[in-house]
Amino acid sequence: MRLGIIKEVFAMALDSLKTHKLRSFLTLLGIMIGVMTVIGMVSVIQGLNKSFLRELESAGSDLIIVSKYEGIQMGRRTEEERTRKDLTYQDAVAIEEECPRVKAVAVDLVANVFAENPVRYENVKSDNTIILGINDRFPIVYALYLPKEGRFLTESEIAHTSRSCLLGFETAETLFPHTSAIGKEIRVGPEKFTVVGVLSKRGQMFGQSRDNFVAIPITTLMKYFDYDKERIEIAAIPRAHGTLSETIEEITNLLRKRRKVPFGKPNDFSVFTMDTILDLYNQITGAAYMVMIVISSIGLLVGGIGVMNIMLVSVKERTREIGIRKAIGARAGDILRQFLIEAIVLTGMGGLIGVLFGFLIALVVKAATPLPATVSLWSVIMGLAVSISIGLFFGIVPAQKASKLDPIVSLRYE
Repeated sequence: MRLGIIKEVFAMALDSLKTHKLRSFLTLLGIMIGVMTVIGMVSVIQGLNKSFLRELESAGSDLIIVSKYEGIQMGRRTEEERTRKDLTYQDAVAIEEECPRVKAVAVDLVANVFAENPVRYENVKSDNTIILGINDRFPIVYALYLPKEGRFLTESEIAHTSRSCLLGFETAETLFPHTSAIGKEIRVGPEKFTVVGVLSKRGQMFGQSRDNFVAIPITTLMKYFDYDKERIEIAAIPRAHGTLSETIEEITNLLRKRRKVPFGKPNDFSVFTMDTILDLYNQITGAAYMVMIVISSIGLLVGGIGVMNIMLVSVKERTREIGIRKAIGARAGDILRQFLIEAIVLTGMGGLIGVLFGFLIALVVKAATPLPATVSLWSVIMGLAVSISIGLFFGIVPAQKASKLDPIVSLRYE
């Protein structure tokens, strides 16, 4: 009996919305925009989260990063940081040789190579290619740098400033689309290098390719190319798992000694882990979520006010209908339920359409841009739940007003 009444009230609510299609659609618009914003932005942020966390996991949780600056900061560096002494390749060598708890140290440096010094093979050119100087410990520290074919650079090649090089997957595809790159001689600016290996494809990160580079011995880069000393990057891993803190302390003590930092003075360098990077990333995505909440809240608030206004107009227009219903036995609770269900159906439909458009945005972003996008179930549930709650909240006042109408006065209403 109760279920039958609810079905009947639900059917009457749908009939009422069908009768005023344009008005209902305009009322839905705010709800649609709010929910669409939530689904679209959450899908992009979730996709980026998965990609970023996968990258961190592949790099390893025990990775220790040594930097001239204090971790990773947003905005302008302090004067004290900018005037610090640069780290050197010799610092990286010393860390590996003099810190017993360190298993391996990777060091890299990017050359200042511009458009006038491209990477070429015969008449084929690779544009915007990064020239990266590295040491032989890279595949140990960064497990993600794996050869697709050929081999990695050797310790002997680093020590003897060899003219050997590795190609990123994209660079190899550009220069050698139909043949193997191994053993071929390429030009990097004015210098010639022999390809000894091609690295596996890593894809894109935040819209930037991670496969368009040439890796050469860091000693060769420092000898033949221009570079910024402050751009040197050093990363280490501990010899044993669970000794991260002790390894960091060991590295810190060595660098303080090498850089002649007086006792009691703060470090003029930074040693941090992947957790620091993850914390910064979480701050950035947290800010993005806040922007999303503000934008979607505005849309939902406008939609909610629209629902209340439309429902109040509907109560006014249907005063006589309400009087007739009450005269033939409808109770105040029945009228209240009818108008509440109308409001919930209205906002629920807006939420559903918003979810569908959010899915569409995620698909377009994934197909048309390098940004990953994935729609999570919790964002869909949240979008629908919020839209229904908006209908319930903003529909209360009109529904109560309708339920309290005097049947005799309502029947006389013109």
